[in-house]
Formats: sequence, structure tokens, C-alpha cells
Amino acid sequence: MAKRILVSTRKGLFEVVKGRGGWAVKDGHFLGDTITLALHDPRDGTDYAAFHHGHFGVKLHRRLKGKKWVEVTTPKYPEKPEGLVDLDGWGKPVKWSTQMIWALEPDGEGGLWCGTMPGGLFRSRDKGNTWEIMESLWRHPDRNKWLGGGADIPGMHSICVDSRDSKTVRVAVSCGGVWVTHDGGTTWAQTAHGMKFDQGPSSEIESPDGQDPHMMVQSPSEPDKFWVQHHAGIFKSVNGAKKWTRVKAKPSSFGFGVVVHPKDADTAWFVPGIKDEKRIPVDGALVVTRTRDGGKTFKSLKKGLPQKNAYDVVFRHGLAIDETGDVLVMGSSTGNLWVSENQGDSWAQVSGTLPQIYAVRFAG
Repeated sequence: MAKRILVSTRKGLFEVVKGRGGWAVKDGHFLGDTITLALHDPRDGTDYAAFHHGHFGVKLHRRLKGKKWVEVTTPKYPEKPEGLVDLDGWGKPVKWSTQMIWALEPDGEGGLWCGTMPGGLFRSRDKGNTWEIMESLWRHPDRNKWLGGGADIPGMHSICVDSRDSKTVRVAVSCGGVWVTHDGGTTWAQTAHGMKFDQGPSSEIESPDGQDPHMMVQSPSEPDKFWVQHHAGIFKSVNGAKKWTRVKAKPSSFGFGVVVHPKDADTAWFVPGIKDEKRIPVDGALVVTRTRDGGKTFKSLKKGLPQKNAYDVVFRHGLAIDETGDVLVMGSSTGNLWVSENQGDSWAQVSGTLPQIYAVRFAG
């Protein structure tokens, strides 16, 4: 069972640990700085922290096991070719510069993958000392169909490296659908087929290139099964993300985060809310929904969560599950942090005074 959690917030990176008295906030790092994402690499115990310094840009720091934090190289876009007209799906010019690090994932070959805004995918083979952009995806002609959703520009937030073959990698883009490579990034194909929005011309609401998956996760136990929390609802795939079907849940199918049980592909958790302009819990009651039958039915889990006047938004990286499948952690936009040790049946508040929480991650 995991005993440490990395919590990325608007004002620093916090470590939450499990002791005799339960879970508690122990250490704070980079206090005052915006940490958009953190990663603990279970292969060698290395921690990574992604910064957003506003006017001063994006930075990346690394802490080897037992060592201090040091700054490493930030993924960098190539120079934009002179005279190139590069527009996104809204017709706005694309900036060839790293606006935010939105995904970090290790692979089975010692490498590290990084997803960014405005939609670039990078790989490092030396723990972040150097990075290479996946030119094949960045220069794919269909990238110009991608557009901003909640953010003004496209962003790559989900990276799923197949446990059976590290050359097979799937990524999700808001708003750019789902893409897969089976050859380590040499070629890519769009696989958001079956996803769709609720309104608009059929040619647009069903176009895979404009889909807005908020978060995508792959089942460790059955790698051909995927769950996506989409802007228009919940979708699942049982054939390697080749085809997606919609799943409906109450009190809402809208949200950002999703996690899947590491040993049961049909068990998954979501945090529902009111979509679009509202983006708050339905009726002011914060709940987590769980399915144990592949989306046929859902149960609302609320014990220990505020049921009145709750305005917590749980961002796409604000929900995590440990390797046992029993412990979940959830952090919200209002600085609340909860842990459940019984698969979500009940929740205990760890803190209510943290800065706005962007991401949570178990760290061994």
C-alpha cells in the first residue's frame, strides 16, 4: 500500500505521508511557485516536478532518490520554419513554444514521455537531461485541426504506454482526440472514433480530430480496455482504443478525472460536476461515482465528502489510485485533499487549507 503522495498546487509541491495517526501533510517544496504536475518514477525512485513561472516560463526539476532537487532541461519546441502559416482549428496562430507541461509518464525502456501545451509530445532517454519532440505527430497535417477547449490552446494531458510493448503509446489531446503509435513514434493514427459531442452538425460533433477527452486511462490488468472522461460524457473502449462507446452516469457524466482499478478493468471512478460555465458539483454536493460492471451501473460515494455548499472542482490529474486498488486520493480547486482507503466507500479529509490543487500522484 502506498505511503506517500505528491500534491502539485498553485503555491508549491507538498508531500503527504501515511503515519500511525493517518495521512498528514509533511513537507512543502518550492513554496510560492506554481507546480502543474509531479511524477514519481517507480523504476528508480526519481521524482519530477513541472513548474509554470508565468512570465518566466516553464521549468522542470528532478530529484534522484536520496538527493536534492535540481533543475533539468525543459522540453523545447524547434524553431518555427520561416514563412510557415501554422493555424489551429480555431484559425489562430500556433506558438512553437512550451506553454505548460501537462503529462509525464515513464515507459518500459527507461525513457520518459512528456505531453505539453500546445500539443507537442516529447521523449527523454536520460531522465530529462535532453528531450526530443515527436516530429511525426507535431508535423502531422491533422494537427492543424486541433483546437483549445477549456484552455485557449490544444494540450496533451494523457499518455498511456502499453505494458506489453513500449513502442505502443496512446495520447489524448484536448481538443484533438486520441492518437496511437505502434512503432515508437515513427507513425501515428487517430483513434477517437465513436466519441462525439451533444450538439452541432454531425460532421463536426463526430469528427475524431476535434474531440475533447479530458482524461484517458488504460487498464493495467486488461490493456485493451480504456476509460475516457470526455467533455460530453464518459466513454470506454474494449478493443485497444480503436472504437469508443458512451456510458451514462448520475448525477452527471461530466467531469475531468478518471482512474481504473489496477486489477479489475471494469471498475473505475469519476468525479461528476455541472459542465461548461458552471463546473461545480451537482446541487452543491461533492460525490465520487464508481462502476464495478464496466459502466452498466454507477454508485455515488459521498461519505466524508461535503454535501452542502461545495464548490470543489477536481481537475483531470486531481484523482489518483494506488497499485493495490484500495487507496484513492483526491484534491480540489479549493485546496481540499481527501484520501479513501476502502475504494471510495468513505473519505477522510487530510487538509482543507492547501493552495489550489492541480494534480495528485502516489509515490511509493
